[in-house]
Amino acid sequence: MGDQVGQAVEGTLYYLPYNEFERIRSLDLPREQRASIFADMCRLNALYMIACSGSGHIGSSFSSMEIFCWLLLEELDIAESPQTQGDTFFSSKGHDAPGYYAVLIGLGRLPFDLIHKLRRVDGLPGHPDIGTPGIVTNTGSLGMGVSKAKGMIYANRLAERPGRVFVLTGDGELQEGQFWESLISAANHNLHEITVIIDHNKLQSDTFVKNVSDLGDLEAKLRAFGWRVARCDGNDLGALAATLASLEGEAQPKIIIADTVKGKGVSFMEHTSLDSDVAMYRFHSGAPDARSYRLAAQEIISRLQQRTNDASTVALSYETVEREASTPPPAKAQRLINAYTRALLEQAEKHPELVALDADLILDTGLIPFRDQYPNRFFECGIAEQDMVSVAGGMALKGLLPVVHSFACFLSARPNEQIYNNATERTKIIYVGSLAGVIPGGPGHSHQAVRDISALAAMPGMTLIEPSCEAEVGPLLDWCINEAPGSCYIRLVSLPWEIPYELPEDYRPKLGQGLTVVGGGDAVVIAYGPVLLSAAVQAAAILAKEKGIKIKVINLPWLNQVDLDWLRTEIGSCKRVYCLDNHYVIGGQGDTIARVAIQFEHSGIIMSYIGMENIPPSGANQEVLQLLGLDVNSLVETISYGLTEIYNSSINK
Repeated sequence: MGDQVGQAVEGTLYYLPYNEFERIRSLDLPREQRASIFADMCRLNALYMIACSGSGHIGSSFSSMEIFCWLLLEELDIAESPQTQGDTFFSSKGHDAPGYYAVLIGLGRLPFDLIHKLRRVDGLPGHPDIGTPGIVTNTGSLGMGVSKAKGMIYANRLAERPGRVFVLTGDGELQEGQFWESLISAANHNLHEITVIIDHNKLQSDTFVKNVSDLGDLEAKLRAFGWRVARCDGNDLGALAATLASLEGEAQPKIIIADTVKGKGVSFMEHTSLDSDVAMYRFHSGAPDARSYRLAAQEIISRLQQRTNDASTVALSYETVEREASTPPPAKAQRLINAYTRALLEQAEKHPELVALDADLILDTGLIPFRDQYPNRFFECGIAEQDMVSVAGGMALKGLLPVVHSFACFLSARPNEQIYNNATERTKIIYVGSLAGVIPGGPGHSHQAVRDISALAAMPGMTLIEPSCEAEVGPLLDWCINEAPGSCYIRLVSLPWEIPYELPEDYRPKLGQGLTVVGGGDAVVIAYGPVLLSAAVQAAAILAKEKGIKIKVINLPWLNQVDLDWLRTEIGSCKRVYCLDNHYVIGGQGDTIARVAIQFEHSGIIMSYIGMENIPPSGANQEVLQLLGLDVNSLVETISYGLTEIYNSSINK
């Protein structure tokens, strides 16, 4: 599930134009030979797409490339639309989107210029979305694929519409409970139209699957659910083709365990030794550095030269793009995850009952130092958030203080019922959701945590907070552990962010109360977290300099708790209040502020809520913020316009 976001690769980048794909597809070659050339062509283009965007998943895209190419090039008769006769294919993994896109582009099913626009607003989203031609269902949140396929088969049967459904899943994905739930009724209802292919590359986000949650005798387990099971080398086109042929006509739902290699096709990206003690697979997510890109591209190009020679066809003609070095994050950018790591270690030293739980995101959540220092107090739960949260519940009942970690989008939603169950037991658990908010925008809506506040705000006894800078992380964690009467949810932005404000050296958080970081009396802006609080401070500076408007900007780290008396005092005589939410407007901090402010008598305050009202797009961070009206310039315009309205209204009166 990890999604490291870095910088686009500089230097010369290589890709193959569409006319070369047309030429190779038209060659009169044995099917396996043609597909092998096509697969490496798509590998090079997928590598190019990830290098351009600065993020994506190489390992998963490469391990599944032969599967994509054989199915879409040689095997399936894809339906023209979801409601027409024909075969349906989709990947439930989501991480392999760059590889999937490269194949669709090579087949002419996507406009070729999209090769330059991975993870851009006007291009291809980081995880599959049905707004993209050829994509039949949204994926990225794991475990849903077989269930979606069953629904498609039920619909086909009701419409008396023939068609097979092929689903690609990951092996780490098999840790999700929904996958196993979905198998039972498929066998009971004899859904023979379904073929599931497991991309069994043995590695998940952080390390080997066997080190996280060993699948054991996978074939026996799948057969026990009533499925017809076969196994083959998923990177061997001949073996894959033969296995698919052997399953034709079977009267059961079918699963192929396709043994693959993560990073297949680039020698130094492949990891084939299951006995290795590798702590972290380097090429799970993010773009390769310039040297790694160059070596990988050279290796793929060399193999393509050999394969086209073997096919007695002319050499491929490549296109190149020269990219300048990307601008690195500002030297003074603050990293809240690093600050959290330090703060957690400090608390762990003071509290021997403190334990940390992780959902296959140990790198992203900053838990590697904790695991190394306190190995007996660290619990890797894998891609199984519901299980993890209930394990934490049991720990809390036995006197431990569990601190539970995952991405905010997954931690708040999937185990929501389990979090509520824990809350009804009145124990204390700290939940820490990383990758919070709308950015990074590249991964897309499956990973943009913009509904977590609404999902958790009503949990009995739970306090929701978000620190705005490194200096606020430690005090807020200290409050959660040592002062909070109940459970807490800490929301953390994962990106390095430049902070244009400082907290007082003696800062101590007070429940429901914020801190003024910019003084002013013309309007009040209340925000939280590094992204929007920084934008508000910058907007206030522009408004003061260019328009003479003095805006008070308040940092309010409490997301579902606001002190009535404090809020009344801070708003004072201001008649315009803006609540900024790195979240959907409905259910965000603004709703809590409004619920408290409505208790003011005869205030005449006009409150505005700025946040998300529609599904946020996938794209580069600044273009996503601008499109949503959350960048600095948009805030300047919105606040200026609102104050002008009030001024004109007072004049008219």
